[in-house]
Amino acid sequence: MDGVLLLDKPKGMTSQTAVSCVKRLFFAAKAGHTGTLDPMASGLLAVCLGEATKFSHVLLEADKSYAAVITLGITTTTGDLEGAVTGSAPVNIERAAVERVLAGFLGESLQTPPMYSALKHEGKALYRYARAGLTVERKLRSVRIHRLHLESLEGRELSIEVTCSKGTYIRVLAEDIGRALGCGACLSALRRTAIGSITVAEASTLDQLRELDTAERMNRLRSVDTLVASLPRLDLDAEQARMIQNGRTIEAALSPGLVRLYGPTRDYLGIAMAAPDGRLVPRRLMSQPAGFGRGRRGGKLLPDNA
Repeated sequence: MDGVLLLDKPKGMTSQTAVSCVKRLFFAAKAGHTGTLDPMASGLLAVCLGEATKFSHVLLEADKSYAAVITLGITTTTGDLEGAVTGSAPVNIERAAVERVLAGFLGESLQTPPMYSALKHEGKALYRYARAGLTVERKLRSVRIHRLHLESLEGRELSIEVTCSKGTYIRVLAEDIGRALGCGACLSALRRTAIGSITVAEASTLDQLRELDTAERMNRLRSVDTLVASLPRLDLDAEQARMIQNGRTIEAALSPGLVRLYGPTRDYLGIAMAAPDGRLVPRRLMSQPAGFGRGRRGGKLLPDNA
């Protein structure tokens, strides 16, 4: 069972629980995802099944988009409304002031990961230290905000749309916005709307999947190369494909970087690195070539017109 399921994760469920549900629905032996979504958040979670787990890192590196609601005038221990309130302040802020502050967050900046996160310190998740009342030193990480749009401002509720680099914590962004506005803030709702060019409009909910029969459910599964669609494509002839699948390099005049590879019958082979010296070096390959399309027959992905 190899493919990608675009899931609209419900609020209140961990990403790992969501992956386990999909794994059972598709009778998959192996499953993973392309980036954790907090339990309080809903939205797009790309679940990788079987061979697709080899290529999950490509979407993990992709930009993410979110719709977020920030509550102004309240700060908490966790940076969201699930934590204990640590402070409150009156709010009397005009839209123009908010827009000026938001503009200041565009571009690259340094962000301190929150204690209530799944990042590991000495092999243990940070949130476990936080729950024990401990604070550990965290390294600043570079993040980039590509787009930060003010959707609405109603009293204490500030709704924004964000497109950002991987590793950006929207909870931390909410706190930083509140600090810049002088009233404090915390995150009160979050929905992931896109991963790279994939949008939540393309995703299915768990309830929808459960209502489908097996054949209909399989039709919701995307091909493995969905994960690498952002990479340049290279079609190989039969001899080139044979060499790559045997782990050998071939000559290719390409710009340096990762490329996605297809065989002479349009079957997805995997990804390779185009080196500056003109060599194409295989990186991660399918155990067996996957069909080009999304259809499935006999357990193998086939072209949509097969």
